[in-house]
Amino acid sequence: MSETAIVKAGVCGKTTRITATPSEDMMTVSVRMESDCPMVSKVPVIENIACYEEVGTPFNESVIYRWASENIRHTACPVPCGVVKCVEAAAGLGLKKPVSIEWERGHSFSPPEEASVSRRLSRRHF
Repeated sequence: MSETAIVKAGVCGKTTRITATPSEDMMTVSVRMESDCPMVSKVPVIENIACYEEVGTPFNESVIYRWASENIRHTACPVPCGVVKCVEAAAGLGLKKPVSIEWERGHSFSPPEEASVSRRLSRRHF
């Protein structure tokens, strides 16, 4: 089943709709993007991504990040990350959970309680 995600890039004001469609055997995923960003729209398709390899590969070896390097000039662009998340979801390798980057001013960071519990549990030896 195809999965679709919307990436709102931020200050540039551009929006990208990413649709990832798995092959019948779920071993590869193809991605199509619709965007008002001319850099993303230049090459809006990435075909036959080997999803199991892609989600665990280093950034510099990733098919998705190679596509981004060849097409997107702004390294802070969130679209490549959105593509990876969409590929994960379409392949059944990742949960569909929103991600965000939010700015705080004048506050010290304190992790959510959920993260604190996870850290405590990960330190235990079972």
